[in-house]
Amino acid sequence: MATCLVTGGAGFLGSHLCDELLRRGHRVICVDNLETGSLHNIEHIRVPEFEFRQLDIIEPYFVDEPVDFVYHLASPASPIDYLRLPLHTLKVGSHGTHHTLGLAKKHRARFLIASTSEVYGDPQVHPQQESYWGHVNPIGPRGVYDEAKRYAEALTMAYHKQQGVDTAIMRIFNTYGARMRAHDGRAIPTFMRQALQDLPITVFGDGSQTRSFCFVSDLIDGMIRLAESGEHFPVNIGNPDEFTLLELAHAVVDVTGSASDIVFEALPTDDPKQRRPDITRAKELLGWEPKVALREGLQRTLDQAGRDALVGHAR
Repeated sequence: MATCLVTGGAGFLGSHLCDELLRRGHRVICVDNLETGSLHNIEHIRVPEFEFRQLDIIEPYFVDEPVDFVYHLASPASPIDYLRLPLHTLKVGSHGTHHTLGLAKKHRARFLIASTSEVYGDPQVHPQQESYWGHVNPIGPRGVYDEAKRYAEALTMAYHKQQGVDTAIMRIFNTYGARMRAHDGRAIPTFMRQALQDLPITVFGDGSQTRSFCFVSDLIDGMIRLAESGEHFPVNIGNPDEFTLLELAHAVVDVTGSASDIVFEALPTDDPKQRRPDITRAKELLGWEPKVALREGLQRTLDQAGRDALVGHAR
């Protein structure tokens, strides 16, 4: 049984990761300051192999038992959160990553950082390959998140090259599933919340901008495969099936049986026009590719989360 430390473990992705690691027979230490995570996401976990610690990783922290894997997922991740917490977002990417890498070094643990497709910015290369360096506006509204993750990647590689830490870098593309926060501002939770209340579905611009949506179980499988591999360079994990946001809106209406109309609003500043992963490296290095198609994943989300949670009425 391996011991796994998960930062951001009470968040959407972190809680699913905790579940899957426990299912595979590991011990899990879950760390979260609950700024954007929630105890509701982990309250169902009632096993002795799971431990929750409420702390903020921008300050030094320690674990007084052996640790085999460190999954560093902590960070505000939605525009609503990082626009509300710009300095904290930057500090999690810098101070938090530094402290967590130091912990991994001390324990000689395998360290995986959950980076993001946002490091590519508004990409000039399509689909995005890991060798592409990106097109990011460092002073735009998304800059605090984009640059925090770019810095965290650089710090991770520096610890690997200079300090010999066994590191991995995972670039996550849009992911969805149960435990998304209904009001976090991202497309799928917003569309589902609006559709389930028969409210107008708000699409930015003309809806022609594209995204690629990965169901959470596929994403977590790819994450664990990367952590258990020997790869050190960035690997894209996401679903290469590409949809316009207008196509997504229609799919959500169909799955939910909604009577919602679709309305259009002004496009936000620096909103990426295209987002699609090239997953060649994930296929070759990890034998990984997603299995859940968009409509199936939307239906699973609806079934697993329930209407109340998706409209923001969860207890």
